[in-house]
Amino acid sequence: MSRPHILVMPAPAQGHVIPLLEFSQCLAKHGFRVTFVNTDYDHKRVVESLEGKNDLGEQIHLVSIPDGMEPWEDRNDLGKLTEKFLQVMPGKLAELIEEINSREDEKLDCFIADGYMAWSMEVAKKMNVRGALFWPSSAASVALLFHIPKLIDDGIIDSHGTPMSKQMFRIAPNMPEMNAGDCFWTDMGDLTTERILFDLADKDLKAMRAVKFQLCHSTYELEAGAFTVVPELLPIGPLLASNRLGNTTGHFWREDSSCLEWLDQQQPSSVIYAAFGSFTILDQVQFQELALGLEFCNRPFLWVVRPDITTDANDRYPEGFQERVAARGRMIGWAPQQKVLNHPSIACFLSHCGWNSTMEGVSNGIPFLCWPYFAEQFLNERYICDIWKVGLRFDKNENGIIGREEIKNKVEQVLGDQDFETRALKLKGKAMNCIREGGSSRKKFQNFLEWVKKHPGT
Repeated sequence: MSRPHILVMPAPAQGHVIPLLEFSQCLAKHGFRVTFVNTDYDHKRVVESLEGKNDLGEQIHLVSIPDGMEPWEDRNDLGKLTEKFLQVMPGKLAELIEEINSREDEKLDCFIADGYMAWSMEVAKKMNVRGALFWPSSAASVALLFHIPKLIDDGIIDSHGTPMSKQMFRIAPNMPEMNAGDCFWTDMGDLTTERILFDLADKDLKAMRAVKFQLCHSTYELEAGAFTVVPELLPIGPLLASNRLGNTTGHFWREDSSCLEWLDQQQPSSVIYAAFGSFTILDQVQFQELALGLEFCNRPFLWVVRPDITTDANDRYPEGFQERVAARGRMIGWAPQQKVLNHPSIACFLSHCGWNSTMEGVSNGIPFLCWPYFAEQFLNERYICDIWKVGLRFDKNENGIIGREEIKNKVEQVLGDQDFETRALKLKGKAMNCIREGGSSRKKFQNFLEWVKKHPGT
């Protein structure tokens, strides 16, 4: 019998490509063949970052389809990107499935889509291919989707997803209190984008009700309350390259691994690691305050400074900053983050609280300093600070800026209180137990593999 063949499709964003590609590597490790379909634009970036290295192995084949946008258009404009891909990708995905299934020895056994691309389940159904969803975000984000009708009924949001009330609500016991501003489609910068993303969430909600398997990059132990809201959601996290003794793949930027040698020269639990994911943009004032805050901490720091992280690429650092911190500060363009967080010299993680970063920090027992930027990051911050109590949030000043003194004070609070590290290490133990033999995530993953194997073919 030939190996099962699975088609996997992430949403077109860095924070979605990495976990779905990691999931694909887990499938390949269990003898499955995987065709991984990115958009043309993301495919090019992923292939370039691999630099010819065969970290994916022979079982994963990378392909691509158009996203409907021109090469020069801004894909950080999520409203425009969503509108375009909803017009173009369903037809192109159907063509791809038809092409694969036309080859007798390649026929698909299953199609797995990112939960935020759940609209694609309709395409799979028409093409007579079984579908499953993989949510790369928290279970709480999915629970929030299910809660949309009640939020509308209670007058917290209107039928377009726009916040109508600042009233606090709690979806389930053991979940944090939140308000409409924590809904991931809000706080996107403009009303048009928010409505487009809310409409996408509504489409996803309708599509997901008919799906047999919905997997989630989380664990029961981290989000017990959220899983009671969506009992059909099956946690299989944490998904880490180190679990299979491999390297992380799917990056849009080339990693600067020289920082690992620099970390080797630092004292244990001494380094502040600051990284803000692939989307965060800081204006020049905030960028400079962050730089001065890291300098004022008077500790070693490793800071990931993407080429596009600030609105002003010229003279971005405060005058003389690089010279003053040269002996204890390191700035790089992109980091091998899982290896960095696993390094014994890391003391804390100053993070944008994206879910991948949150899971990676938790899995390494690292305390957090939370700097969310948009989408579900504010909800993740509530888990880190209010539910798990493994980090602190920053307070903005009257100008909406997180100041240098605030950064210094919060770093000192987190590193000066042993309880943060104790709780973080305890949480790490709970998370990692889930993927060991007999663990809850391991069992759910094996159940999914059996389902695919028992019902091969279309």
